[in-house]
Amino acid sequence: MGEQDQQTRVFYELGSMIINILRSPSLAIPFPNPMGAGASSVSSSRTPQVSPTAFATLFLGISLALMLFGSVTFVIGFILMPWVIALVLLFYFVGIVSNLSELGRTILYPATARKDLPAWKFS
Repeated sequence: MGEQDQQTRVFYELGSMIINILRSPSLAIPFPNPMGAGASSVSSSRTPQVSPTAFATLFLGISLALMLFGSVTFVIGFILMPWVIALVLLFYFVGIVSNLSELGRTILYPATARKDLPAWKFS
């Protein structure tokens, strides 16, 4: 459970970093102003502006990092899946053998089957 909490915390921190980067005034992308050059609401002398190429590169880096983490998680799951399937099949096999032994005991020894077993097995 602690590992899942740590993973969730990492994703929250990554999300908050992305939101803080996007909210920063230095990422103001210059768009053409239809009102003319004099009606600019964002002064380019006070805040440095990032080019659209740099903005796209930022999102490319974010998406590559998320894909890398996703592919590593996929490989770990792909490696562990045979172990999970083997454990499920083992538990099914043990359950079938247990039920067959109870059925055989009930058929072969019908009178003594209820005396030997504890009372909690029948409820």
